[in-house]
Amino acid sequence: MQEISYEDATMPDVAALVDLYGSVGWSAYTDSPETLLAAIAGSSRVVCAWSGELLVGLARVITDGATIWYLQDILVRPDFHRHGIGRQLVTRAMDGYGEVRQKVLLTDDEVAQKAFYESLGFVETGEVPTGALRTFVRFN
Repeated sequence: MQEISYEDATMPDVAALVDLYGSVGWSAYTDSPETLLAAIAGSSRVVCAWSGELLVGLARVITDGATIWYLQDILVRPDFHRHGIGRQLVTRAMDGYGEVRQKVLLTDDEVAQKAFYESLGFVETGEVPTGALRTFVRFN
């Protein structure tokens, strides 16, 4: 595998974004490239993983920088899984937000994802040791 480079200063073009999101089957994003571009542009931080000219992963964060940090998207092309790219993306996306108390994400109910996020220090809301929490979500 070619060396992976990471950056958060350059926004990928729409074709690279649609290709990456399509590679993981996220059609809610690829069906509207304009909305995907707006979402990326409106994010607080976007960290990209590149293999040469190919966008192979991305982590996208929404935050106020003081009290809440939300990992909106984390995706890695399936043929690049199990190489530490996702871990690097999340770690780099958290850089500079160590003092932010709440770090939140919403994800699918898959065993591998649970293990991945737990390995990064996340816990399910029902397992938070400081007390019971509820999670609410509304999708349109």
